[in-house]
Amino acid sequence: MKTDTIAFIMEGRRQRRLRWMLVTGILSLLTCALCCAMLYLGNTVYPVKDIVRALTGEQIKGVSFAIETIRLPRVLAGLFAGFAFGIAGNTFQTMLRNPLANPNVIGITTGSSAAAVFCIVVLHTSDTFVSVASVVAGLITVLLIYALSRGRTFSIGRLILVGIGIQAMLNAVISYLLLVSAEQDIPAALRWLSGSLNGSQMHELPTLMITILIFAPIVVALGKHLSILELGEQSAASLGVSTDKTRIALIFSSVCMIAIATATTGPIAFVAFLSGPIAKRLVGVGFSNAIPAGLVGVVLVLAADLVGQFAFEVRFPVGVITGILGAPYLIYLLIRMNRKGDL
Repeated sequence: MKTDTIAFIMEGRRQRRLRWMLVTGILSLLTCALCCAMLYLGNTVYPVKDIVRALTGEQIKGVSFAIETIRLPRVLAGLFAGFAFGIAGNTFQTMLRNPLANPNVIGITTGSSAAAVFCIVVLHTSDTFVSVASVVAGLITVLLIYALSRGRTFSIGRLILVGIGIQAMLNAVISYLLLVSAEQDIPAALRWLSGSLNGSQMHELPTLMITILIFAPIVVALGKHLSILELGEQSAASLGVSTDKTRIALIFSSVCMIAIATATTGPIAFVAFLSGPIAKRLVGVGFSNAIPAGLVGVVLVLAADLVGQFAFEVRFPVGVITGILGAPYLIYLLIRMNRKGDL
């Protein structure tokens, strides 16, 4: 290969790396700013120095309770759940080469929610068992969708349509469970369905944090292989990628993250759906956008929660705001894909 050609390729790679670093840096700064705003804003606005003292463990009357019990758990829940939804949604969309193929649209989060609601209103189990059941149900939903969508040849469009059908069926199951459940169980069950940071508690967060810290590095480490999988089954195999093992590791990691995030905050609508396309538009092609997609998920959740809390006279759950943002994009995407014959 000529020297000029090599220099041209290296220059293009350097520019793409700089763009990736710039986008990731800006998203990180935006995340920090939103976290600070959520700690600062509330029914009572405390001086910044008192908030810092409360965060360092100093007991200040009124401030410590508001920061440690209400605002900090809310920030951490939004931070880790948003990252989980963003990185998991991007993984499914990239691996299946279709923006509709994300856990919200094909029913994986609905499977986790249905299992959680069943445990809450029928079995009355502990929070730990509910979390385990949501993960298992998410994995079973993936296997069921894959099994029902298999034909002579694998079709992503068929997989998406099967997923939408299973999601509708699971929603019917959830509606039936709520209809026959005791009145006192309904609030806890609705928490799984609306997607909200309200009532987040510090003791609920260790499981979510540990899950993200274990599985997010796996998804990031497999980011190079994920980009190759985007080229297609045969191309990936010819480049030496073990497609089955890589796909299983990515699906298992993503489902565990999104199921535990759903167990903590409920299925916050459209975050997994929007994060990947936004990150891809910002970063461009050539580098894995797993981390930027996770950060976009965090920004969406935290910003939507601030809007839901303070932009209207009535406070709305974060899932309502993200639903308003995501629904028009979903309709636009369906119309565009139908015109191109991708559905």
